[in-house]
Amino acid sequence: MKYLIIVIVTFFAGMGAGLGTGFAGMSAAAVISPTLITFLHIPAYEAVGIALASDVLASAVSAYTYKRNGNLDVRNGLVMMATVLVFTLLGSWAASLLPESTMGGFSTFMTLLLGIKFILRPVMTTKEEMQAVSKKKRLIQSIVCGAVIGTICGVVGAGGGMMMLLILTSVLGYELKTAVGTSVFIMAFTALTGSLSHFAIGGLGHYLELVLCIVFTLLWARIAAVFANKAEPKTLSRITGVVLVILGVVILGVKYL
Repeated sequence: MKYLIIVIVTFFAGMGAGLGTGFAGMSAAAVISPTLITFLHIPAYEAVGIALASDVLASAVSAYTYKRNGNLDVRNGLVMMATVLVFTLLGSWAASLLPESTMGGFSTFMTLLLGIKFILRPVMTTKEEMQAVSKKKRLIQSIVCGAVIGTICGVVGAGGGMMMLLILTSVLGYELKTAVGTSVFIMAFTALTGSLSHFAIGGLGHYLELVLCIVFTLLWARIAAVFANKAEPKTLSRITGVVLVILGVVILGVKYL
């Protein structure tokens, strides 16, 4: 009975995380962590490590799918990733000097708001409009926006995937598929760094849950990424919005009900 419960919980956690990753570049940690903590009573630090580990392959496979369909900006993605990592570390250090505050719901509320935005105002930017921006301007934008995302993630401790998607579409003017592809590309590396540090510091005792979360998240992320790359922009934007709103509501329910 115990193992059946583990399989059921990790399946639905992986499904939610995979759909969020494949459709919207959302971090698996936003879904898997609260689910494992609430239903399987796994320690929070280890649950985050498992979620980040689940993110690695799911994001990498999603990024590969988007790249194969020409929907990934590798050059500026690498620049933004490096900047995000540096400023996340600086933000974490700054946060340690500040009084404690409750910011745990930041990522969840951002997920909800971004979902509503995509439903009401679909991202209709074309690749031609996106590529019209000069390479120099795009490089500077990537550095500045990476610094903003990294600082917020370091101080708040969450929201990286959603912040990247919001800034890539609303500030940098990326077409939605390229924004998601670039976001999951960055997330693959940041998740790998985060999961290794979590396991190195806190250890790992729930190997079955780790393997199942990785497999289920990978499966659903692959399905979502394949579908997303075939969908029309308006359809994809609204499906992404619906997925984000549902995940946001479910996460809030898991956390507070």
